[in-house]
Amino acid sequence: MNDLEANKNVVTRLFTAFGNADIAQIVDLLHDEATWWVSGSLSISGTYTKAEMEKLLVGMHDLVDGAIKLTPQGFTAEGNRVAAEAESMANTKSGRVYNNLYHFLFEIKDGKVFRVKEYMDPMHVQAVFFEA
Repeated sequence: MNDLEANKNVVTRLFTAFGNADIAQIVDLLHDEATWWVSGSLSISGTYTKAEMEKLLVGMHDLVDGAIKLTPQGFTAEGNRVAAEAESMANTKSGRVYNNLYHFLFEIKDGKVFRVKEYMDPMHVQAVFFEA
């Protein structure tokens, strides 16, 4: 497997772990010095360390019934970067459906996810998770 395929494989494994609600596996796929940036101006927007991301994932998992499934729509890889379009699907414990579209930019280092930029529809996040 070449480096580009290996990098896409890391991202695929991350998406699979999301779909299985396997927070331990997600965290294990993150580099010790990883950062994860979430777009928008929501309370969850901003940059997270690996430890902070784990706390966010636990909090998000508590809001959904099962898991947030991330289905990749396509990958583009160059060097140590993988761009991925994806669609999420989850049922929340409040009865709402979370179905968002994403663009992720992953930077891979030492076989782990080192940097993430996550772009999605923040208004959908707000409406599904934070509005009464």
